[in-house]
Amino acid sequence: MFTLDVNGRQYTADVSEDTPLLWVLRDTLGLTGTKFGCGIAQCGACTVHVDGVATRSCILPVAAAAGRKITTIEAVATSAAGKAVQDAWIAGNVPQCGYCQSGQIMSATALLQQNPRPTEAQIDAAMSGNICRCGTYGRIRAAIQRASAALSS
Repeated sequence: MFTLDVNGRQYTADVSEDTPLLWVLRDTLGLTGTKFGCGIAQCGACTVHVDGVATRSCILPVAAAAGRKITTIEAVATSAAGKAVQDAWIAGNVPQCGYCQSGQIMSATALLQQNPRPTEAQIDAAMSGNICRCGTYGRIRAAIQRASAALSS
């Protein structure tokens, strides 16, 4: 039995200690905004924040997440950076199919929380682990720059 702090709420999950956090979020807690992509932490679709750090939930055992602060796409807009990123995503019409976008937003938000004024190279480095099969990378970069500008004003 594990107690998890997810989006500021306490949850109890009666699962095996090696169950990936992704499946606890989706199947046990019903928070389906975090997506399954590859299952090997290579695509970024499952990205959540664990203690403010962008983390691939598909390979993180629930036992390693217990007692840590977990934020999912459902609550990312409660931070100034998360709200700015979501607003920029909408303004820039970033998603095409949308499947990867929760992971993209989570990675972008983590970047801006750590570095509100990133260079293009820093944006590329922070987002390099997130794959978009539709190829919206240019719109993603532009939205991150727009969110950065909004946070600075």
